[in-house]
Amino acid sequence: MTSVTQQTQKEVSLLSQLKYEHLIAGISGGVTSTLILHPLDVIKIRFAVNDGRLQSVPKYTGIVNAFTTIFNREGIRGLYQGVTPNVWGAGASWGLYFLFYNSLKNWLREGDTNVSLRASTHLLIASQSGFMTLLLTNPLWVVKTRLCLQYSNKKQYSSMIDCLSKIFQAEGIRGYYKGLIPGIFGVSHGAVQFMVYEELKKEYCAYHSQPINTKLSTIEYLMFAATSKLIAVATTYPYQVVRARLQRQYCDYTGLIDCIKRTWIYEGWRGFYKGLGTNLLRVTPATMITFLTYENVSHILLK
Repeated sequence: MTSVTQQTQKEVSLLSQLKYEHLIAGISGGVTSTLILHPLDVIKIRFAVNDGRLQSVPKYTGIVNAFTTIFNREGIRGLYQGVTPNVWGAGASWGLYFLFYNSLKNWLREGDTNVSLRASTHLLIASQSGFMTLLLTNPLWVVKTRLCLQYSNKKQYSSMIDCLSKIFQAEGIRGYYKGLIPGIFGVSHGAVQFMVYEELKKEYCAYHSQPINTKLSTIEYLMFAATSKLIAVATTYPYQVVRARLQRQYCDYTGLIDCIKRTWIYEGWRGFYKGLGTNLLRVTPATMITFLTYENVSHILLK
């Protein structure tokens, strides 16, 4: 009876740390950065899925060439293909991630925001938060990928809802979870990023003898966000290439292992880093915008 009571108390304690402020602040950051930088996401995905073997896929010589080619052939709409599910996906992902992450973090700190956690603890709760978020949002990322890969001469989907409907009709629920396995591996990306971000803030506050929950300046948040993102991208980027190739509509891979093997055979290690330059050009400022927006909005709401 005592153990049941203790378990109930722990569950209630965890629920008490679910604060909508983190959800709203995360959504605000994700939506803001996505609306500003979506064209780079379109270019990154088109680079990532181009394995050099499909003649129907446009070839680009670089980021500037890709941008001008898409704009000339498809207009501004081409650069914003898939923006709707991207806004939904980014908003939901960042909102849920910050909600889960801060709830678990504050639960472990027993509600005391001045308590410092170890790097391994940040890594663990970031991984748990990422996994829960991925299960809820993977369908949106499948839709975003397919809409981004619609070229001016080959469009099958007219909207996000149309894409969701046709995927279900043709592939069932499993279609919504294509690329889930590499996405699970990709949870490590967010885990590494959040761990580095938290450790940078912790060490900085310790160096200046400040409480760990001190509100920092804009330049400090931007610097910590950029550094954490660069480290995370450098260590986990290949999974994004594999996931994008598995999620595209005309995918001819039989599974994760087949995709990895054929990428290695036809393209070598460079194949796993296609679109990396565009990705860094996009995700670094995107992360800076997202984290800066989140930190400021959450401080205002929680205050």
